[in-house]
Amino acid sequence: MCARPISVDDGAVWIPACDLDRLKAETIVRVVGRDLLVIWNEGNVVACKRACPHEQADLALGQVTAGRLRCPRHAASFDLRDGAITAGWPSPPLRLYPVLIIGEQIWIEMQERQPGR
Repeated sequence: MCARPISVDDGAVWIPACDLDRLKAETIVRVVGRDLLVIWNEGNVVACKRACPHEQADLALGQVTAGRLRCPRHAASFDLRDGAITAGWPSPPLRLYPVLIIGEQIWIEMQERQPGR
């Protein structure tokens, strides 16, 4: 990956994640050098933490179905709109990050999005 971090007018720092075509082909892509994932979800790009907040499983090994990311270690899943875990599981929500697509490059803002936003 040749792209360097960029800054936009509001002072946010954006890091390059991957090309959009690669994400569409693979559905879940690990971000090189970061503990992050980008996910293709029903036509939307979602960026999140790679580790499950419940049991620290590698969510890159999970499955995306009907707008949810299923953890490979247990039966719970996370809503890819707000990070909420399946009802009844004692876990904080999955951390999500804002994304930006410029041309075919996906960028992730390193300031965390708060759940419910």
